[in-house]
Amino acid sequence: MTQQVSELEYLKMTAWQKFCYRFVAFFKRLPLMFVNFFKVTIPAKAKRLGLRFKDMGLTIGRAAKYGDWKTRTSFIVFGFSQLLRKQWLRGILFLVFELVFILYMALFGGQYLGLMGSLGTTESYMVEDEYGYGKYVTGDNSLLILLYGLLTILFICVFVYAWYKNVKSAYLTQEIVEAKQNLATAKQDVASLLDEQYHKTLLGIPLAGLTIFTIIPIIFMVFLAFTNYDLDHMPPTKLFTWIGWKNFSAVFGGNLAQAENFGYTFAKLLLWTVIWAFFATFSNYILGMIVAIIINKKGIRLKKLWRTVLVMTIAVPQFVSLLLMSQMLSDTGAINNLLISWGWISKPIKFLSDGNIAKVSIIIVNIWIGIPYTMLICTGILMNIPEDLYESARIDGAGPVKAFFKITLPYMLHVTAPYLITQFIGNLNNFNVIYLLTGGNPTTLSYAGNAGKTDLLITWLYKLVMERQLYGLASVISILMFIITAVVSLIVYNKSGSVKNEEEFM
Repeated sequence: MTQQVSELEYLKMTAWQKFCYRFVAFFKRLPLMFVNFFKVTIPAKAKRLGLRFKDMGLTIGRAAKYGDWKTRTSFIVFGFSQLLRKQWLRGILFLVFELVFILYMALFGGQYLGLMGSLGTTESYMVEDEYGYGKYVTGDNSLLILLYGLLTILFICVFVYAWYKNVKSAYLTQEIVEAKQNLATAKQDVASLLDEQYHKTLLGIPLAGLTIFTIIPIIFMVFLAFTNYDLDHMPPTKLFTWIGWKNFSAVFGGNLAQAENFGYTFAKLLLWTVIWAFFATFSNYILGMIVAIIINKKGIRLKKLWRTVLVMTIAVPQFVSLLLMSQMLSDTGAINNLLISWGWISKPIKFLSDGNIAKVSIIIVNIWIGIPYTMLICTGILMNIPEDLYESARIDGAGPVKAFFKITLPYMLHVTAPYLITQFIGNLNNFNVIYLLTGGNPTTLSYAGNAGKTDLLITWLYKLVMERQLYGLASVISILMFIITAVVSLIVYNKSGSVKNEEEFM
């Protein structure tokens, strides 16, 4: 089924065989798509970015060569050309931005940028004052130096881009004047933000929020991965320093004093994380779809009741359900006591204390929790599938199974592909189910960093930070998780029919 077949052999397959063939073939191609992403896609994006920078350089070159004295002065004084040509709003905004940048660098950013190379030189310490009392002398704080230094670097990047836009605007203003055309007034500039430039206005606040709450923390985490920030180097009493690639080396099998066998642990937990995400996603999806089809089937009575019962399970907070199941499935829990009292077993089943059994238990509990969500989504989609398709299939002699694979499943996959990707990525980072059910247990001495056999990478990351304070190593693992999830989601999303055939359903 997994080997390459001819088109004729494929056409002879049953609907189920075709589905399995496409499913297996996709996952066989996934490593190649992963390689092509780094080998083809990223170089192509880098080439386009390089062309963009080349165009920016040419624009600056033309402004320097052909610009008049007003334009050339704008290279140093932001907004100078615009102000002299009575474009007051643009000129004032550019000039104010330059003044803010200069003040920021002189009064705040410059000192932190200067300490970025060492991340501090003076530790905090205690001394006795003239009366014999201890006095705390504050030294450098490596964490603040790294954070404010990073913000300063980003501000410099923004300043460079603003300088380019200022020069481009100054030269464009000069060309408009030389062509004896009318310049846009301040009122027209503001009006354009609510008309042809409205998309920029609309996206301004979300983009700022994305930068502050997502992009900056990710960059900060990347910087942190190259330091020895841990319990022994904890600001503000201690300093941490740059250590290069040692944290990455530790995760991939190198040596650090506190590294233990992190490479082995990372590989084992990564494998379990992928297996868990696969079964947690597709088991909920398939079973939730089946439940939705059964409830929506003609002849089923009390449809509203069954939907209400399933929806009510969603209303119960998930952490309550998980904590309850954790108690019921424990070695001394209600389920084991009930089975023993019935005489079905002689000793407790280790639902959560045996590594392999615990993994199966987690997947089953997650199915119980996740089916109602999928059922609701599938119900809405099933109600929108044209009934004419099923009537045509019945006229052509197609049974329920064939109709499912030819109509229902393709339609569902086309509509829910983004949902599936989101669920898969969410399950890769599903902290609640694992931590509240097993806490990552059972533990094993062969794993590093207090990791247990049921830990996902995300729960292990939590333990590294909260229990071991290995922030540098935790940052490396976070970066690797981000790369894996980002690349996989981008590849699968771009290959899905929802993107390729966005305007139609085939």
